[in-house]
Amino acid sequence: MARTALISGAGVSGPTLAYWLAKGGWHVTVVERAESLRLGGQNIDLTDAARDVVERMGLTGEIAARHTGERGLQFVDTRNEATAEFPVEAEGSLTREIEILRGELVDILVGATPDTVTYRFGTTITGLDDDGEAVDVTFDDGSTGRFDVVIAADGMNSDTRARIIGEGGHEDYLGCWSSYFTVPRLERDNGWWRWYTSPNGIVAFLRPDNQGMMRASVNFLSDESDPPHMTLADKKERLRTRLDGAGWEADRLREALADVDDIFLGPLHQIKADRWSNGRCGLAGDAAHCPTPYTGMGTTLAVIGAYVLAGELTRHDDPRAAFAAYEERFKPFATEAQKLPPGVPALAYAQSRFKVRLINLGAGVAASAPVQAFAALFDGGSGDDENRFDLPEYDWSASAHRAA
Repeated sequence: MARTALISGAGVSGPTLAYWLAKGGWHVTVVERAESLRLGGQNIDLTDAARDVVERMGLTGEIAARHTGERGLQFVDTRNEATAEFPVEAEGSLTREIEILRGELVDILVGATPDTVTYRFGTTITGLDDDGEAVDVTFDDGSTGRFDVVIAADGMNSDTRARIIGEGGHEDYLGCWSSYFTVPRLERDNGWWRWYTSPNGIVAFLRPDNQGMMRASVNFLSDESDPPHMTLADKKERLRTRLDGAGWEADRLREALADVDDIFLGPLHQIKADRWSNGRCGLAGDAAHCPTPYTGMGTTLAVIGAYVLAGELTRHDDPRAAFAAYEERFKPFATEAQKLPPGVPALAYAQSRFKVRLINLGAGVAASAPVQAFAALFDGGSGDDENRFDLPEYDWSASAHRAA
């Protein structure tokens, strides 16, 4: 009899986990709070062993075909003139060889899951009862189900996490907020990720996509770590206030907000949970180990972690032993990936024109040919090609696994 898994969250981690569990012979149900797939979002990338995972899924070609085409990173001044350039092939570039919109990657991953995986949209978990033999689940529509394992893969702000490992002590606030939204592309836009530092304390981005639009981000420092619920109108008003008088493309972004119908805006937390499981229930992706965009490792961790968790669940008859093995194998890598340089992210923000000049000057020095050549000496020409995580091999044949 096939084992059953319930996954909360249809982002990156959830469908990846569903794919590999189904490959191991599991019957998988994925519940998602949204009424449909969330196909918006910003540019994300895949590095390290995550590239090998998607290669094993046969998705490398499709992901490459949906590349955003971003040429690299430019630091720009208020006149939109580049003070530093980091092409995609340069040392220190934040643009990677595999750049794709988050929504497009999610679409690919969900499309790759077999028909045996069931997706239920507009659904959340309201109750978990682990009796040791299985987990009884109650959903917000009043329906119930019984599953061998339940996994929270519903992001940094996971509602399911507290039901599994309890409240509090998991979030490390970084002291800043981020926002993401999409605006029309103008003739003056180019193929670069443009990074602007304003003397009034915001950092704004514009990044090209492959859909004829620009992906915008406005970031700022804040002491407010736990804001009340915000409507779309509330988010727009907060962003307009922050953009007022910021220079560069701030007026354009303020005006474009009138027609924006989807905005992510909120405080950034790293998730540093002491444990990733309790009984037959566990955590995956950002719900377990969100590193925040400042590390550039969120998607990579989500993909690798989902692969490892699925592999350990198929390898072990006892889910508790599987969760323990998953955490032992993967947590050290995830913890290391969360590390930020001293002073980051606060160092990226300026409260004066003098600090803006220092930031742009530092970027210009880092992008200079001598510094790039020196950095290459220590990279051995490998760039992002070498994996730091040793991807384990698992036997995915369903016949190799017994029912729990």
